[in-house]
Amino acid sequence: MSSDIRSDAVNALRDRAVRLRNRARYSVGHRPARAAAVAFAAATLVFTALLMMPSAAADGTATPLEDAWFTAVSAVTVTGLTTVDTAEHWSMFGHVVILAAIQTGALGVVTIALLLAMTVTRRLGISGRVFAKESIGADDMGSVGRLLRVVVVTTLLFEVCLAAFLVPAFISVEESVVWGSWYGIFYAVSAFGNAGFTVHSGGLAMFEDNPFVLAPIAIGVFVGSFGFPVFLNLIRARWTRHKWTLHTKLTLITTTVLLVAGAIAWAAFEWANPDTVAGEPWWRKLGVAVFSSAMMRSGGFAVVDPEASTTTTMLLSDALMFVGGGSGSTAGGIKVTTLAVLFLAIVAEARGTRNTNALGRRLPDGTLRLAISVVFLGATLVFVASALLTIVSDAALDRILFEVISAFATCGLSVGISAEVDAFGKYVLSALMLTGRVGPIVLASALAVRQRRELYEYPPERLIIG
Repeated sequence: MSSDIRSDAVNALRDRAVRLRNRARYSVGHRPARAAAVAFAAATLVFTALLMMPSAAADGTATPLEDAWFTAVSAVTVTGLTTVDTAEHWSMFGHVVILAAIQTGALGVVTIALLLAMTVTRRLGISGRVFAKESIGADDMGSVGRLLRVVVVTTLLFEVCLAAFLVPAFISVEESVVWGSWYGIFYAVSAFGNAGFTVHSGGLAMFEDNPFVLAPIAIGVFVGSFGFPVFLNLIRARWTRHKWTLHTKLTLITTTVLLVAGAIAWAAFEWANPDTVAGEPWWRKLGVAVFSSAMMRSGGFAVVDPEASTTTTMLLSDALMFVGGGSGSTAGGIKVTTLAVLFLAIVAEARGTRNTNALGRRLPDGTLRLAISVVFLGATLVFVASALLTIVSDAALDRILFEVISAFATCGLSVGISAEVDAFGKYVLSALMLTGRVGPIVLASALAVRQRRELYEYPPERLIIG
């Protein structure tokens, strides 16, 4: 009798385990957006636990939960905001944990989610394939696995190339092969991942006269902001321009225009600012302007204190941070293609043309609706987070807005609000970083999956706009 009861209990447990496994396989394979969010949350929890260990802190004491959580979120989302001094607070073990978290974020939540889906289910459902198409540019819906391998290899290859330039530069500065190699590898991963984390006290300010350090970091941030869809297209097209997709062309054009325009504007606003570059030679001013322009959109590194900038420069930074980098990249923001689509729509409306055209191609109406949705989502998140922080902080609104946009866009530039606010404020900024990293991808894939064909149309009626 007892053996029968035990047998029934074992069978019940086995059946329940099978049902849970099948449910997990279905959820991961057919709802990868949800799997991506879960993977991000799980990674954040793991790195938070590691950073709370006494051995992760330089003084050997456990780091408070809100600071460990904030740092883990910032690293996994490749943001770069911090509540404690990265160089002084964390031990070598803590720095290694942060580097691992940055690498996890650099490989991307998309890659992690889809690799998990393919591992568990051996295949992807239609929603998973649409998620891959919207996230990493998988135009061939049957080649997701191959594209994921290209994403991982491309990331590691770029980081190795950056390290090849940075390691000798840091060896020369540190006069140590071990420390020079460590710094070179750390900054290579942090730069290409657009993370903005530094392991030197005072950040990169000590290297403002060293182009062998700043130039590779700036190039890594700039190239890393293109996004994997651009990399994949360039690999396929073998740099043949007429084979470039419209997405690649718009990303490269818009990114370059923003870099040049941002550098010119930064130089104009800061040229005579005694707190930043007023006393520097003209060529150094231009170099800092180009470096700052690249960092304002996604990098998060700084050679001058953003808080010392003029109010106009901070407003410029807000705009560039909100735009961010390319779709499917490690950069955040609403993405440069979103800005390009909205600009093209305005031009089309001003010309009175029926369709929105760009470089010999017509943009579908759904693309414009998606761009508007992403901008509205971003603006709403920034508004809500700013309102919440004004409750717990007495800082000026321009400083709060700067920090909030930096968190949403996973940029990492800071005016010190992250370290000043209490635990509630830190959790608000943490939630904003997570949402800013995962939200636009999830929204784009969800809207793409939910498209349906209507069998009827209502009669049109124009509204009064403006």
